[in-house]
Amino acid sequence: MRGLFITFEGGDGSGKTTQSELLVEWLEKQGRTVLTTREPGGTELGEELREIVLHSRGHITPKSEALIYAADRAHHIATKVRPAIERGEVVVQDRYLDSSVAYQGAARGLGTQEVRRISLWAVDQLLPDLTILLDLDENSGLARLPGSRTRFDRLEAEQSEFHRVVRSAYLELAATEPERFLVLDATKPIDQLSEQIRTRVASILG
Repeated sequence: MRGLFITFEGGDGSGKTTQSELLVEWLEKQGRTVLTTREPGGTELGEELREIVLHSRGHITPKSEALIYAADRAHHIATKVRPAIERGEVVVQDRYLDSSVAYQGAARGLGTQEVRRISLWAVDQLLPDLTILLDLDENSGLARLPGSRTRFDRLEAEQSEFHRVVRSAYLELAATEPERFLVLDATKPIDQLSEQIRTRVASILG
């Protein structure tokens, strides 16, 4: 069986973790071997970079932030994701280069095309077979996050306008690559969303 690369995207609080877990459970019932991973993180180096970029004190310039994500992504894909795909596994991943395009390219103002170019270079042009975008307005998404804003990570703690730009960028990305993206209304019931995702994945698996 050929490998498959599936990514989940969306603003903070959109339900990516819940839906990815449900998809993994379903895939394993179909007899598929599944690798679950995330960005930033996913490797030992990635976890160190995640701590730096999301939780370290002090200012990180936008370009530095984008390059840290790219460094994490390059190592993660080369050492973990691509080998799993080549083994015929299904990789289900929380966030990928579309996050960098939306967060650093659009919301940080670095330019979506420039950040996309750097990200694709880092991963030797690897794009997912399917990207599931859970769309939710920025205020609803932040309201779903547990704890107070003082406990949010560096990106979660940004103002509503930042998250509004992120959402808009995601929708623009999906509009330019409709064959890769599945855009879902994240306010819909969990079971309904899960069914839509399974249907799309089943069509790819054949």
